[in-house]
Amino acid sequence: MKKINLRDLYPFYKSDFFIEIADEVVELIKQIERKEHADYERIRVNKAYYSLDADYGIERDIVLLVFSPEEIYERKLSKQEIYAAINSLPEKQAKRIYAHFFLGMSKAEIARIEGVNKCQVSRSIEKALKNIEKFLKKFL
Repeated sequence: MKKINLRDLYPFYKSDFFIEIADEVVELIKQIERKEHADYERIRVNKAYYSLDADYGIERDIVLLVFSPEEIYERKLSKQEIYAAINSLPEKQAKRIYAHFFLGMSKAEIARIEGVNKCQVSRSIEKALKNIEKFLKKFL
């Protein structure tokens, strides 16, 4: 057990207030103080005295992208057109496009799952992309 002064830890104490705490707690307090000091030194050395949520709403502008009504409408239309184009594909091509572009699977993984050659999957995806391109040109 060690005696500590709470005034050292809490600046709102106006006078000394001593308590006894376990050695493990004292060690944790020391670790926290070291971490805070290391963070302060890192900020000082890198001259990083600013924050993204400082003035002028910098963080808000970066984190919250506010789209105009026209942009929202265009995005909605383009998504609908892409989904319609994918739905117009033959079932195999649509599944392969979905697996590759939406699920992030590689062509080799798709080929392994389907039990076919990777070249077949690659050709199928290329043909599907050409079909999607033809479909989307109708809207232009």
